[in-house]
Amino acid sequence: MAIRVMLVDDQVLLRTGFRMVLAAQPDMEVVAEAGDGAEAIETLRSTAVDVVLMDVRMPRLDGVEATRRICAQPNAPKVLILTTFDLDEYAFSGLKAGASGFMLKDVPPAELLAAIRSVHSGDAVVAPSTTRRLLDRFSPMLPSGTGEPQHKDIAKLTEREREVMLLVAQGLSNGEIAARLVLSEATVKTHVGRILTKLSLRDRVQVVVLAYETGLVRAGGGAV
Repeated sequence: MAIRVMLVDDQVLLRTGFRMVLAAQPDMEVVAEAGDGAEAIETLRSTAVDVVLMDVRMPRLDGVEATRRICAQPNAPKVLILTTFDLDEYAFSGLKAGASGFMLKDVPPAELLAAIRSVHSGDAVVAPSTTRRLLDRFSPMLPSGTGEPQHKDIAKLTEREREVMLLVAQGLSNGEIAARLVLSEATVKTHVGRILTKLSLRDRVQVVVLAYETGLVRAGGGAV
């Protein structure tokens, strides 16, 4: 079955360009478009969508708030934030709102397509190092990293799961974590899955956000 994609952007020309790229893929289908967040939410009430490509700066309802409302719904589609400027503060807010990641609008088509497929399969949508760089840029918005983490569910993690969580938050891929801890990638993936379940998180991007917010990782990517 083709990946059902919705394009949300107030610029018609951009939507047209994205639609042309996606339409050329045998495993993707653009099933809906919207010019702002409010229209996107309304459209989702009657259209089944797997992945939403969401702009952030739009009239009526911006992409961040639209993402928050969409991700709060049961069986919500995955949201991929599209931003014009690298390290845009809106991208950070979008991640906190529940988006699975972010990309620049001028991303090469091959990278955009790969990101959509990754999101659809439940994997990380952006390179962990890119997410780390975003969070480091906006570290003044986050706690200083002193004291004990305040998220009560972190206490549910085993010592190994906490170790894996710290490495995820520092920007390591599953393969890099496996090499660091002398584990198989399958075992690391299992640990990441358990971490997501115990902390009620959607994906590894949310793991990174939580690790920074609770002070488990400080600006610069180092563990406390």
